[in-house]
Amino acid sequence: MTRSAQQAIKPQATTESGSSLWGRRRVLLLNATFEPLTAISVRRAIVLILRERAEVVHTEDAGRAVHSVDTVVPIPSVIRLRTYIRVPYRAVVPMTRAALMHRDRFRCGYCSGRATTIDHVVPRSRGGAHGWDNCVACCASCNHRKADRLLAELGWTLHHNPTAPKGHHWRLLSTIKEIDPSWEQYLAVGAA
Repeated sequence: MTRSAQQAIKPQATTESGSSLWGRRRVLLLNATFEPLTAISVRRAIVLILRERAEVVHTEDAGRAVHSVDTVVPIPSVIRLRTYIRVPYRAVVPMTRAALMHRDRFRCGYCSGRATTIDHVVPRSRGGAHGWDNCVACCASCNHRKADRLLAELGWTLHHNPTAPKGHHWRLLSTIKEIDPSWEQYLAVGAA
């Protein structure tokens, strides 16, 4: 796609409120085997589609499209590469705030309320590690009440044992705060 074609497409890709889709919206990129790889910008997804390196698997429900002089491309939410690429994965999924929140489904590990922060089950001041097996999503109220005390001192219990998530899709979830509902069937989010 030439630079003039890209410039001709760009002004059309706006939402109803007038904000640009190019930097804000993400598209799920799948390997040829439907394995989730990463989330890319709408602009990059459209370039891959126009260069016939990828195909649209799922479009956004609003039916919006990007128009050029002779081409109309629906704005995708999921695309798939036409050829398989081998991606080397590390054995350990990096722990990030976003991945931890997704692992715990945005629910507090102590009261099951809406989680807004993370908490170390064994506080770091008492030798607790910063890892998957010692961190849980937590609401601000429980985090404040727990402070630097152990669960036994408070008489609290965890609703689930914190463990490291397994699966390639957790690499993707560790980098994204919110996932598009249309991605869930490709991510197998329930498998922690």
